[in-house]
Amino acid sequence: MLADITGVKAHVGLLYTYQITTKEMIMNYIKETLMVLIITLLGVFNMTEARTIYDFNAQRIDGSSASLDEYRGKAILVVNTASKCGFTKQYDGLQKLYLDYKDQGLVILGFPANNFMNQEPGDNSDIADFCRINFGVSFPLFAKISVRGKDIHPLFDWLTSKDENPDFAGKVSWNFNKFLISKEGKLIARFGSRTTPDDPALISAIQNALN
Repeated sequence: MLADITGVKAHVGLLYTYQITTKEMIMNYIKETLMVLIITLLGVFNMTEARTIYDFNAQRIDGSSASLDEYRGKAILVVNTASKCGFTKQYDGLQKLYLDYKDQGLVILGFPANNFMNQEPGDNSDIADFCRINFGVSFPLFAKISVRGKDIHPLFDWLTSKDENPDFAGKVSWNFNKFLISKEGKLIARFGSRTTPDDPALISAIQNALN
């Protein structure tokens, strides 16, 4: 009889231990699942937040800091530029395009870059003087950056990202690539270096973005 009682107690003890262990396993599983869900949701939220141009900052060509959020509500044409390129004469057309449409809400942002054949060798002061003296550029210019490679600027990393902008993804091919941003801050069109500022396709896209 004593042995039977001892056996029952042992069985009950094992059952209790099993229940506690099972409960702990379930609680741990729930905690881990919730943690993964929270991390996933945070990641999706951050990615969604980074899908507009307004999340980026840049340094103006005079050295001051700028948030691209200051261009919220405008159609934006982002262009990587260079002073010693066969396409440098496009500065003239870009300036005309800016004057023609700025009152309707277009802003052109020029980002000098030296990524291609050392065609932007000067410092920011040299670049600013060159653009002003030769083309009368009055649209915003920013400090020289990298538009591709390991040191790519975050803005151009976003513009060319397969994850962020799959319809327009791919490395900047040369100087004077053009990225058109909607009034909501999203990339809506991309044009290559050979697309001139007066190209009907570009002008049409800008007009649609302004409407």
